[in-house]
Amino acid sequence: MSEDGKTNPRRRERETILSIVTASGIGRDVIRDNVAVTEQPTVELHIVSDSTGETAARLVLALEAQFPEQAFEEVRHTRAETVDDLERAVASARGHAAVLIYTLVDPELRDAMRRLCRRARVHYCDLLGHPIDAVARVSGHTARMTPGSRAPLTPAYFRRIEAMEFAVKYDDGVGAGLDEADIVLVGVSRTSKTPLSIYLGYLGHKVANVPIVKGIKPPKELFELDPTKIVGLTIHADRLAEIRRARVRNLGANNRRYAELSEVYDELDEATAVQRKLGCPVIDISELSIEETAQRILRTVEGRKAEAAEAEVT
Repeated sequence: MSEDGKTNPRRRERETILSIVTASGIGRDVIRDNVAVTEQPTVELHIVSDSTGETAARLVLALEAQFPEQAFEEVRHTRAETVDDLERAVASARGHAAVLIYTLVDPELRDAMRRLCRRARVHYCDLLGHPIDAVARVSGHTARMTPGSRAPLTPAYFRRIEAMEFAVKYDDGVGAGLDEADIVLVGVSRTSKTPLSIYLGYLGHKVANVPIVKGIKPPKELFELDPTKIVGLTIHADRLAEIRRARVRNLGANNRRYAELSEVYDELDEATAVQRKLGCPVIDISELSIEETAQRILRTVEGRKAEAAEAEVT
């Protein structure tokens, strides 16, 4: 809740989607109750938009990162401008393990979509309706109701794009841009390094990540970096083994050793040794969401840089 007691619209939408997904049985059981991923169906995320669907797609990317073991299929229904278009989208989701996520600026279409989803018993989430109504009430202005309206291309926008491209370019130690990064994440495989890098990139931070692999030395450049921007990631061994087993099953691979608990302990021990050598703080992600971990990373890096700046002054 905000200070004036009103729910933040963006937070409300995020929480709504997460509650819909867990209520439909595709999140909580997989992540918290040790149910094998192979017993869970692929979840269809149907994006319905009167424009290109990019607004919803960006949120879906963040949503999928919350459920790393779950298999998703993204289905887009773009340029939905009539009730017939909406009916076709709902029909394609009916009877499936699906969540229908829509961005429709026309209030009549939003109402129609809500009725259709309820009638078909399809889980749904309106990404624009509540925020548009809330902003209109607070500001006293009427929304343009123009599909595909884009925010101004500000320096912050271009900074986010650059940061996200950076995260992809320097994922898993690829490339030689560690010194250009604002933040460098260090941890074993399946500690959410990649989704964290992308999410932090969306927030405008250039993030590179370096995997710790048993028997392979990290790049020497890692030990030459400004230590204030390095953050280690760790996870409980049994939790990591569970995630890796699910990963192996999903890929249909035969690399059982990758998920064996003894192998996991060895890798975590090696990662701990590297992180101690770097002298970096370590965050345990076992019970944290991507967003929670990202905020801890930002607080940690900002705090260390502030301490270093104070030390230079004194």
